[in-house]
Amino acid sequence: MLLKILRNGLGSLIVVLDQLTRPAKMQRTAELQALVDEQSSEMVLYQLFACPFCIKTRRAIHRLNLTIEMRSVSDRSPYRAELEQNGGKIQVPCLRLKSEDGSDVWMYESSDIIAYLDSQFGAPAQLQS
Repeated sequence: MLLKILRNGLGSLIVVLDQLTRPAKMQRTAELQALVDEQSSEMVLYQLFACPFCIKTRRAIHRLNLTIEMRSVSDRSPYRAELEQNGGKIQVPCLRLKSEDGSDVWMYESSDIIAYLDSQFGAPAQLQS
């Protein structure tokens, strides 16, 4: 119980610090942003609000100016069961994206997710048309 209170308190503090120090969004032309929005629209981030690794991932999503749906997997959320059933485990952050053949890919680990997003959307020349 005490550990949960401490974890939630520290998580809330990290959320506040994140809001105060949030990076600027990447600027793109309207056409390029529309392409990025289309490419990222089918992605979903399964996350917890005060999880430090989820905050790190959300900061990257904000910095890259991506439109990715956020789904909370808190205790009573239906997305928790969806993550466990389809992704194989309850671990956040988890990015669900579509592979080239249309099947779902479940990517875990904040550093892997951020590296993937940077490689796909970090530089305008890297966008697939």
